[in-house]
Amino acid sequence: MKATFFTFLAILCIVTITTGDILFQENFDDAGWESRWVKAYPKKDEGLDGEWGWTAGKFYADKDNKGLQTTQDARFYTISAEFPKEFSNLDKTLVLQYTVKFEQNIDCGGGYVKLFPAALDQEKLNSESDYNIMFGPDICGSSTRKVHVIFSHDGKNHLIKKNIPAETDEFTHLYRLVVSPDNTYKVYVDGNLKESGSLEQDWDILPPKQIQDPDAKKPSDWVDEKEIADPEDTKPEGWDDIPKEIADPDATKPSDWDDDLDGEWEAPVIPNPEYKGEWKPKMIPNPDFKGEWIHPLIDNPNFKPNPTLYAYPSFKYIGIDVWQVKSGTIFDLSLIHI
Repeated sequence: MKATFFTFLAILCIVTITTGDILFQENFDDAGWESRWVKAYPKKDEGLDGEWGWTAGKFYADKDNKGLQTTQDARFYTISAEFPKEFSNLDKTLVLQYTVKFEQNIDCGGGYVKLFPAALDQEKLNSESDYNIMFGPDICGSSTRKVHVIFSHDGKNHLIKKNIPAETDEFTHLYRLVVSPDNTYKVYVDGNLKESGSLEQDWDILPPKQIQDPDAKKPSDWVDEKEIADPEDTKPEGWDDIPKEIADPDATKPSDWDDDLDGEWEAPVIPNPEYKGEWKPKMIPNPDFKGEWIHPLIDNPNFKPNPTLYAYPSFKYIGIDVWQVKSGTIFDLSLIHI
C-alpha cells in the first residue's frame, strides 16, 4: 500500500522540522493493530457503520506494508487509538502526519483524522465528539476538494479561511500539519509546503482586532454617485415619433386572400430598425462625487491577544470519523511528534 519512499519521507519530514519526541506512531504492520485501535459503532441502529479492512490495497510497493481500509460503500467509519501518554503542546511544536490513499477513485468521502483530549470515550466516539484538531482531505464531487484544518476552541469548531486543495488521484499522499508556539502553522502534502500563516489571521477564533465605529455614520450630504445625467443633454427632435414596430415592407398580400371572407389584409409587423428605445440623457462624471464612503474602524474592545491560541492542555487520542459514499480509502503511517 505504501511505498518505501513514503516511509522514508515521513521520517525525513520529522527530522528536518525539529528535535523532540515521537509520542505516537502507527504503521499497521502487524495484526496486533486491532488491540491498539478501538472501533465505535455510532450508527448501529441504522445499520450504517462500515467495517474496516487491513490490507496493502490493489497496488503497492510491498504487500506486507498494510493500512486500514474502508470496505463498504455508503457507510460511516469510526475508530480511534490511545497515545501512550497524555500530553499538551504548550511551548512545543506539534506535528501531525499520516498517509491516505483514495485508490477507489473517490467521489465523496472524508480522508481526515482528528486529535482528541482525554475526555473522549473511545467506544462512544461519533461525529459530535469534542476534538481539538481535525486535519486532512475531504472530497465530494467537484465542489469540495480541500484539506481541512479545523481548530476547536470554547466548544466551537473553527474552519480555516483559506482553501487548500486536496489530492484526488488514486495514489498514496502524505499529509502533514505543523503547529508552532508562535501561533503559526504549516500544511505540507508529500513534503511540499501548501499553506502557512497565522492562527489569528487565518481562523476566526478570536474576535477581530478592529470593528466598525458604531458611532460613525455616513454624512447626509455625502455624494457617492460617480456619474450623473448630463443636465445640458436634450432629447433629439422627433425621437418619440419613431415607432417600435413597423409593417413589413417586404410582405405581400397572399394571392388567395379574399377581403370579403378574410377581412382587410394587413402586413405583419416587424421590429423597427430605426427605433432607438426610450431616450435617456448621457451620463457624465459627477463633479460632486466624493468617492465611496468607508466606515471608520476602531479598536475592538472585546479583542484580547492570545499567545497560547495554538495550545491544548490535553491530547490523548487520534481517531478517524468519516463518511464515505464509495469505500476503498487506506489510512496509514500515522505519527504525532512534539
